[in-house]
Amino acid sequence: MRRLGFVALFALMIWVSHSCFVGCQKPTVVNLGAIFTFDSVIGRAAKPAVEAAISDINATPTILNGTHLNLIMEDAKCNVFLGSTEAFQVIEKEVVAIIGPQSSSIAHMISEIANGLQVPLVSYAATDPTLSALQFPFFVRTVQSDANQMIAMANLVDFYGWKEVIAIYIDDDYGRNGISVLNDELNRRQAKAFYKFPLPVHFTQNDIISLLNQSKLLGPRVYVVHVNPDPKLRIFAIAEKLQMMTSNYVWFATDWLSATIDSFAPMNRTVLHVLQGVVALRQHIPESNQKKDFMSRWRKMQQKGLVTSELNTYGLCAYDTVWTVAHSIDRFINDGNNLTFSSSGKLNDTKTTEMNLEKIKVFDGGAILLEDLLRTNFSGLTGQVHFSSDRNIVTSGYDVINIDKMAVHTVGYWSSIFGFSASPAETLQGRQNSHSETDQKLHSVTWPGGKKERPRGWVIADDERPLRIGVPYRASFVEFVTELHDSHKIVGYCIDVFTEALKFVPYDVPYKFELFGDGRSNPKYDQLAKMVADDVFDAAVGDIAIVKNRTKNADFSQPYITTGLVIVAPIRSSKSSAWVFLKPFTVDMWCMTAAAFLIIAVVIWVLEHRVNDSFRGPPRRQIVTMFMFSFSTLFKTNRKENLAP
Repeated sequence: MRRLGFVALFALMIWVSHSCFVGCQKPTVVNLGAIFTFDSVIGRAAKPAVEAAISDINATPTILNGTHLNLIMEDAKCNVFLGSTEAFQVIEKEVVAIIGPQSSSIAHMISEIANGLQVPLVSYAATDPTLSALQFPFFVRTVQSDANQMIAMANLVDFYGWKEVIAIYIDDDYGRNGISVLNDELNRRQAKAFYKFPLPVHFTQNDIISLLNQSKLLGPRVYVVHVNPDPKLRIFAIAEKLQMMTSNYVWFATDWLSATIDSFAPMNRTVLHVLQGVVALRQHIPESNQKKDFMSRWRKMQQKGLVTSELNTYGLCAYDTVWTVAHSIDRFINDGNNLTFSSSGKLNDTKTTEMNLEKIKVFDGGAILLEDLLRTNFSGLTGQVHFSSDRNIVTSGYDVINIDKMAVHTVGYWSSIFGFSASPAETLQGRQNSHSETDQKLHSVTWPGGKKERPRGWVIADDERPLRIGVPYRASFVEFVTELHDSHKIVGYCIDVFTEALKFVPYDVPYKFELFGDGRSNPKYDQLAKMVADDVFDAAVGDIAIVKNRTKNADFSQPYITTGLVIVAPIRSSKSSAWVFLKPFTVDMWCMTAAAFLIIAVVIWVLEHRVNDSFRGPPRRQIVTMFMFSFSTLFKTNRKENLAP
């Protein structure tokens, strides 16, 4: 019996050791999914970058040593339905994470699938701010969110002092939610008007023409364009044909434009002439040796025909995304976790005859891998890769670019720490953070039309109603303002001043005069000022005195008529004379003044004669001293000086 127990214990030890060996050994292959649109501005750069990253990871012994990373890619073809079906096909192959998609609309759909199956979804291009919501806990973003980009765009609009903006955007999750953030940020900066003009997802030339013509009816001439990357630059090409790229207009674009431009081959950059004066944002990528080496490698790949596009910021983000997932998988495995999948009870309970839902399994270690993803911190092509609490990559800011003469110029940088600066944020580390207006700097910008001066940014709209100018219809002093009975024309001195002042305004201001009063009695000016405050009149012109109670209701211009008490006297011509100093006083006044001097002289002589030797002597001397002393009182104080001992 004792011998039998020993054999059983030995067998149990062998079984436990074998189980631990099987459970703790590294897997030979780990499947990684990728869903994005291959044939697109972003996809043509992302696909070779992702493949290059997979090749580098599998060739690097310091990461996933002994484990091969197998990439399974599917083409979403810019379609939400196809992207969703491709997601199920990828998940059937037991992937531990999915890279992509680039479309925010597809990301919304796949995120729900990722939540249910606990598969982290790591996107390098879906920038919709709402994807950071708690609704999508398995969504991780390795590109800057549009929440940051719209803060930068609002700061850029406010930097130049414009308060009225027209936004052109794609009417989907990406466009609507991004523009919504921009609207909120502009409101925080006291913007006066924000007009939204949505475009269909698959917009046509006619859609653009109709939209731009509608926007021309409004007063603002500051445009912000937030659409998907478009190699044909259709919005700007049509705007140029509609004479909307002139010096009266201002055009801003989000980073879709910089991604599009960066994808152009050097020989295809002649199309940039339609972008003259456009200002756009580009995700800031710090300069590094890693980035330079990869760009050199990219050029070699182009020479071999392996890539058909230039490298843009999304390609760099895609490369770092693969490395981010690889680092997290490596940590996951090294911590002794197993890559296991189990069937979902909810899916098994679903009665279906056509769909093979039993093939779809839940990743058991998905929550742990997600934590490892969010703890990732390494130096990549885009800089330091680490994440914030809302599962977004920590932002490095944006470049501010300006297109002039078919060339792209960097005119400055924006970061959440320093605001606008002429140098990248990484070179400003250690300096005091400041967002004051005096510290915000950008280089000179060339605006549409080739001008360096900041455009006004608005015009009087075509359908703008004329200004209602209230004028008092007086019964007296009609020289200031009145109505001619024969022509019903408003004339007068105040009207002349108003029309002359309008000549200094460099644009046309439509207006119409509206009489206030019946012309039989003078109207109440306090009521006229209140009607301006109540928006009955837009302004008032007339002989309106500036008094305290009226200034509480309306703003006044500088007075153009001198007010106060004045003396009106006739002007008499007189010849100049040496005796002109006698003019201020009459003869009687001069006689009284002389008598006063005489009396003062006599009084002083009487008082000083007996005690002061200066008032003694011959009569002539006494008379001279007496009158000199009296006269000197006009110019000095006659007193004895007390000297300090």
